[in-house]
Amino acid sequence: MAERVNTARAPVEVPVQLFNTRTLKKEIFEPSEDGNARIYTCGPTVYAAAHIGNLRSNLFADLLVRTLLHRGYSVTHVINVTDVGHLTDDADAGEDKMERAAVETGRTAMEIAEQYTQLWLDDRERLGCRLPDVLCRATEHIPEQIALVERLVERGFTYQIPDGVYFDTTKFPGYADFARLDLAGQASGARIADVEGKRHAADFALWKFAEEGVQRQQEWGSPWGRGFPGWHVECSAMSIQYLGETFDLHTGGVDHIKVHHTNEIAQSECAYGMRPWVRFWLHNEFVNLAGEKMAKSEGNVAVLQDLVRQGYPALVYRYFFLQAHYRQQQSFTRDAMDAAKTGYDRLVRAAAEVRDAGGEVREDAIEPLRVRFAESLADDLNAPRAVAVAWEVARGSELLPAERWELLREFDQVLRLDLANATPAGEGAENDPRVEALVAEREEARRTRDFATADRIRDELAAEGIVVKDTPNGPRWSRT
Repeated sequence: MAERVNTARAPVEVPVQLFNTRTLKKEIFEPSEDGNARIYTCGPTVYAAAHIGNLRSNLFADLLVRTLLHRGYSVTHVINVTDVGHLTDDADAGEDKMERAAVETGRTAMEIAEQYTQLWLDDRERLGCRLPDVLCRATEHIPEQIALVERLVERGFTYQIPDGVYFDTTKFPGYADFARLDLAGQASGARIADVEGKRHAADFALWKFAEEGVQRQQEWGSPWGRGFPGWHVECSAMSIQYLGETFDLHTGGVDHIKVHHTNEIAQSECAYGMRPWVRFWLHNEFVNLAGEKMAKSEGNVAVLQDLVRQGYPALVYRYFFLQAHYRQQQSFTRDAMDAAKTGYDRLVRAAAEVRDAGGEVREDAIEPLRVRFAESLADDLNAPRAVAVAWEVARGSELLPAERWELLREFDQVLRLDLANATPAGEGAENDPRVEALVAEREEARRTRDFATADRIRDELAAEGIVVKDTPNGPRWSRT
């Protein structure tokens, strides 16, 4: 273990600044109480596998949480799972995505939700994301959602039509403020006829009634009739349940700004009288595939397992993510992934050379680099600049080996590239395409919960004297 020459060091004084979508400027962040940052992140709608564009919002939220922990704050992080109520049309028309997936596959909505929730959790683990402190499912919080709608009904913010209970946006004068919406322009091109009786284009469903003669798998009784909650209600109800009537940070993708997050704000501030309901709103930009926004509805997606099958360990995608600021769009290409793989492999190799090095650690030599790393992250989570500091350390000929490892180990608490364990490419395994294909097939079977197939492949490989070790950076194999 490294021996410190001087264990006393001054804390990094530079404040954390975050770009707040609510105010469109960087603001100094401090938790509102007790040094504990309370964070809510919009999670997946679990009707299909999360694609790598969806996963960017997970990596971004994880970077935020790890940065705040690195600065000494405690964190309460809540992520939801949408397993009911998310319709195919943001205008409250169309089908429930969970119900449609159930019809298309002949399975129950619950089975589909469980499968894709677990796949999403597996992907998060492989990408080095921390588990949230609370993982809450919409179907397990129906009473809380009904209670929120009841508060809005009692306060006169709703109206009822044959389709369901709706929020009347004209009752909330600040509705357009958050997303700088042109409500007059929306009204001129409105499609409110898609929902009979809907008064204004921006009005949104709080509780949808089950259609007569249509058998749904997911519906519940309520004071207004049998049905299911609107998509936006769950996030308000569950975040308030676990974080309080007002909290510090809410994260999500930029696609949520104009509808989902605007509606969350409207219903929450009207129900509880808190303004602002959330102090900081942070949004990550898209990942683009061939110049287009990645979206399941367009069939324009790639999932993490696709990358693993193509020879990119999962943490290469995390390294790819860290190469751009979260508020910049990223173009996903084979060349970009090849470059990320090369960069990641080189960083792992540099870390492996000094891993667990013993000897002297001079605080005066490492403190300036430690401060620059912290300052980079404090500047609205500037990951590319933080990675550049890590590279400076990795190449640092002026630093002793123990000093390089001390800093890389510390930095990796935030970057989470598994520098303490990852094996440099080309080491620890043979190059055998047949075995690689079997290992990839086993990994896919594990991902889809087909454990019988996974065990069969493992046994076949073991019979050949091949041992497979599952790591956060993907499976590794070797001969005994």
